Amino acid sequence: MALKRFATAHWAGDIQTGKGAISTPQSGLFADQNFSFKTRFGDETGTNPEELLAAAHAGCFSMALSAVLGRAGFTPTRIDTRAEATMDPGVSPGPTVTGVHLTVSASVPAISPEQFAELANAAKAGCVISRALAVPVTMDATLV
Repeated sequence: MALKRFATAHWAGDIQTGKGAISTPQSGLFADQNFSFKTRFGDETGTNPEELLAAAHAGCFSMALSAVLGRAGFTPTRIDTRAEATMDPGVSPGPTVTGVHLTVSASVPAISPEQFAELANAAKAGCVISRALAVPVTMDATLV
């Protein structure tokens, strides 16, 4: 049985001066978070789709790495992931997410750097969000 997760977005107005609100009613995590042209391409307070994509990717990858490590017999004590989505606003036919870079720092007892790199790459390839993206996903993985 397939799992379904959803979020909602409301937009009013033109692209330059309009305003939107993004919500996650299923989880209740946030409601009516501001997004606009200025939150996406400027410095107005609020969120944007690229930030939310990066948050989803960071969370998904961290869980995927924990699962891959566990299957290999390792239990991480800490996994910290930063996902940075790069968007090029000048691409035709319009703004495009051109890649995501994962920066990972993890503490995993009794693992070698080579084993960690191999398993981190397997997690990157197997992460649900990585597989959902049609862009290159790059990564820096650091064992601490």
